Amino acid sequence: MTGRSVAPSGGEDLFDKYTKGIRIIVEGAQIDTGQTPKEVVWTRNKAKLYHYQTEVEKKHPVPILFIYALLNRPYCLDLIPGNSFIEFLVNEGFDVYLLDWGIPGPEDKDMSFEDYVLDYIPRAVRKVLRNSGTEELTLFGYCQGGVMSAMYASLFPAGLKNLILLATPIDCSPENSGLYGQWFSEKNHDPDTITNAYGNLPSRFAYAGTAMLNR
Repeated sequence: MTGRSVAPSGGEDLFDKYTKGIRIIVEGAQIDTGQTPKEVVWTRNKAKLYHYQTEVEKKHPVPILFIYALLNRPYCLDLIPGNSFIEFLVNEGFDVYLLDWGIPGPEDKDMSFEDYVLDYIPRAVRKVLRNSGTEELTLFGYCQGGVMSAMYASLFPAGLKNLILLATPIDCSPENSGLYGQWFSEKNHDPDTITNAYGNLPSRFAYAGTAMLNR
C-alpha cells in the first residue's frame, strides 16, 4: 500500500462539472445553433433569404417572413432542436422564411434604412410570394427588424396579411422613452461625429442604450 488516497468517482464527476462550467464561462457555450433544415432562395450582398424545409404538411397557406435585427444573430429564433421558435412553427405546418442581414462591417458604412426598407425587404417579399405561390404573407419583425418592418408596412401595405412586431420600439422620442431616448437624443450627442469616427455605429453604443431600459 502506498498511502495515496483515491478520490471517489462522485468527486471526479463533480470536478468534471466544475471544469466544464469554468470552460463555458471563459470560452462561452459551444453548441450548434440554427439546425432546422433550410435553403437559401435569394441573396443580395450579405443578405440571405432562408426558406425552412419540412416534410410536415403545410396547414396554413399564408407564409411567414421573419425580418431580424442588424446587431443580433437570427439563430436566436432557431437555437437547438426542441428549443426553437422556427422549428415549432414549421412543425405546426407554417411556411417559414427568414431574412438574415449578415454581419455588418466597415464596407457597409453607406447603408441606410432606406436601402433596407425600400430595396432589400421589397425584394425579399416578392421572392417569398413567388416562391410560395401566394398573394399575401405575414411579416414578423423582431427588435430593429420590427422597426424596419413597420416602416415597410406603412409604405407598402399591399400583400400584407398580418404584421407582427416583437421587442420592437415604435415611439423613440426622448420624452416617451426615458433614459434610452436621452442616450440617443441629438441634444446629447452628434450622430454624425460618431459615424464619421467609426464608420458604423459601434454595437457597444446600442447595447449601452438597451441596458438603460432596465433602469
